[in-house]
Amino acid sequence: MRRKLSLQHGVTTRGLILDAAVLRFSQHSYEETALRDIAADVGVDVAYVHRCFGSKEQLFAQAVAAVIQPGQLIKDAKGKLARTLARRAFTRDVARKRGDIGPLDIVIRSLSSPDAAGVLREFIMKDFIDPLAETLERPANARAALIAAFLTGLGILRNVLAIDPLLEMPDGALEHLVTHIIQSMMDTDSITPRARSN
Repeated sequence: MRRKLSLQHGVTTRGLILDAAVLRFSQHSYEETALRDIAADVGVDVAYVHRCFGSKEQLFAQAVAAVIQPGQLIKDAKGKLARTLARRAFTRDVARKRGDIGPLDIVIRSLSSPDAAGVLREFIMKDFIDPLAETLERPANARAALIAAFLTGLGILRNVLAIDPLLEMPDGALEHLVTHIIQSMMDTDSITPRARSN
């Protein structure tokens, strides 16, 4: 999702604060990001930020939701969920070229923060694993969590560590492979234990 701080006509001050928070949390750790800095970015008093969002933790949660939007992603997939999730794993490539924020930037910056970890844990469960599990057969929660772990791990290895073999190939072969892996995790047949031959 493309997020940039803007002064477009019709954008509310609350929306500008959220945009500023997305930028700050995507570029700095949770601890390094202060509500005063976010308020200064928008030109409002920090008390107004508190009135709009409550605590820093609540603002962080809304910033994460604004960038990632997994529930909407799952809802909009319309029968092509594995392909949609695989494509999302590669949106960081487009974001990097444009100088935009990639979906995992906030998560990556805040992984080491105990305060942010609770927010991220709740968000991943409520906004990704639970909605994804509703589309799967049992054991749905375990498979949805595995898909979340796979996509997050892939994102970190590609986007943070820049592991060369995981960078997309010109023909889109890697995205196709990721789609196949996700689909296999979603399919019931792939998780049924096979009888061992003696």
